[in-house]
Amino acid sequence: MMHITIEKSLCPSAAELQTELVERKGTGHPDTICDSVMEEAGLALSAAYIERCGRVLHHNLDKGLLVAGTTSPKPGGGEVIEPMRIITGDRATLSWNGSPLPVYDIVERAAKTWIRNNLRFVDPERHVVFQHEIRPGSAELSDLFARPVPGANDTSAGVGYAPMSDTERIVLETERYLNSPDFKRLFPETGEDIKIMGFRNGRNLDLTVAMAFVDRFISDAADYFRKKQAVEANLGDRLRNCAHAFEAIDLRINTLDDPERGEGGIYLTVLGTSAEGADGGEVGRGNRVNGLIAFGRPSSLEAAAGKNPVSHVGKIYNVLARKTAERIYSEVAGVKEVTVFYCSRIGSPIDRPFVASARIRPEPGRAFAPIGRAASAIIESELNDMEAFVGQLARGCFPVC
Repeated sequence: MMHITIEKSLCPSAAELQTELVERKGTGHPDTICDSVMEEAGLALSAAYIERCGRVLHHNLDKGLLVAGTTSPKPGGGEVIEPMRIITGDRATLSWNGSPLPVYDIVERAAKTWIRNNLRFVDPERHVVFQHEIRPGSAELSDLFARPVPGANDTSAGVGYAPMSDTERIVLETERYLNSPDFKRLFPETGEDIKIMGFRNGRNLDLTVAMAFVDRFISDAADYFRKKQAVEANLGDRLRNCAHAFEAIDLRINTLDDPERGEGGIYLTVLGTSAEGADGGEVGRGNRVNGLIAFGRPSSLEAAAGKNPVSHVGKIYNVLARKTAERIYSEVAGVKEVTVFYCSRIGSPIDRPFVASARIRPEPGRAFAPIGRAASAIIESELNDMEAFVGQLARGCFPVC
């Protein structure tokens, strides 16, 4: 039996609180690399299963690990001493009707394609070693995929909210701008490894940006600081267009830099990512499915990236909760903020969660009963459309990191 519960939130919205902390790990951050590579591999595997077997088979590739390599950055261009290592796991269907399926080849090919398309200076043939630790799944979980209506593979909860606050929106948009093709054409010396921490206190916003610089474009420490200053000026001009939301925006880039230490006090990389020689990464340690780590919001610890789109509620319900929340906020008049929760019970049909609920903060003066009825109807319609939704998930229509 499914329970749909709509309740009125008595708490302030995120934007009404005195402070907010919001983080975004950008494209080239080691954790985002892991999430993105394993999600791309999972999508490729889903497509291959459909083509060869007629349906998505059991798989979960949400246990990826990146082991940092070793490099020697220096102005003018350093060298890669030891490649990065990406370890892929966890479970997949490795054969069908007695014939082996080329799972490792599919996974590695998808991973290399994502790297080529998103990390300009990383050659996946030379700079990355792949280690595949994907094993067959259990018979009971594999059987879920043969049922007319797939059952949930776990008892777990997903959560999503809407709208984003101004702080969340600016943190997300800033990283996307810094990693956009237009920005990279202006500043090719900036790498893809970018992390942004936003701290709002009242109407003042502080943005701390960590941004890898690529050594081949830097002649010496003085050149680095000149180019960093140019980046700060460009981003500062862009952020001033957001000033209507805040009284002041304070921007700091690469705060570990120390001009007095010369070349030892600057953030240089050979390939544009700290994964080349400083930091490892792991699936699930990065952004949630809306692209952010918002410390004041409800969130699930499930790693959505790489999970199968047919039965794994750790993926399905987190993405669906976000989609549902966005629909309620945009379609129901009088909603100031909404958070949606879905909770599964293992084995139960995924379109009939054990719990489906929304917590809504209405606009002042709005009657709550009609808001609740409209929100409940949207939840019901989303669940009734589950077959189409999981099909979209399998095609990669929804980003998860």
